[in-house]
Amino acid sequence: MEAHLDVAYPFTGTWRVQNSPADRVPSHGTAALASSHAIDFVPVTADGKSAPIRLASLLRTEPPDRFPGYGRPILAPVDGIVVATSDDATDHDAYRGVPSIGYALTQQQRLAGGWPNLAGNHLLIESDGVVIALCHLQRSSLRVTPGERVRTGAPIARCGNSGNSTEPHVHVQAIDRVDVEQARAVPLSFRGVLPHNGDVLDVPE
Repeated sequence: MEAHLDVAYPFTGTWRVQNSPADRVPSHGTAALASSHAIDFVPVTADGKSAPIRLASLLRTEPPDRFPGYGRPILAPVDGIVVATSDDATDHDAYRGVPSIGYALTQQQRLAGGWPNLAGNHLLIESDGVVIALCHLQRSSLRVTPGERVRTGAPIARCGNSGNSTEPHVHVQAIDRVDVEQARAVPLSFRGVLPHNGDVLDVPE
């Protein structure tokens, strides 16, 4: 039987689902780097919206702190052991409108830098033989170190815009080993459910 990991949501508050394997596999359009079952969550306001789009938003990049979820707490989705962390990547500007086209054209360049370059600030937690990765975290926000045991719901970092990210969000994927470039994807569910693209989740504290 294929491995499967059921986890808690790694946050509270209101978030929108994006790139979900409930809608397509591979969820991100590629099976590379064990991302077939990865899922993205974008922090939004209570009415389900990201930062307001103005004319300037369509013409130039925007600082990440304009977005409602930048810096929101990220929580451990499982009980487990932290097995890897990275915390020094820059939180770059967000890309919407015309700037997003140029950003998309440089995707291959970022891919050539390997998984750490795409993930940005990240941490990996091993639980029952499966490793869960949380990516695009805020620089210098990690509150855990490798070898540390964490409990579900414990604050571990903050939402950022590092790595391959067009706006602040958290990318979650499960894999069968720590070496992401050699790993296989493991299907995920969240409290027994796999949310669909566009779903707006209101996760209580």
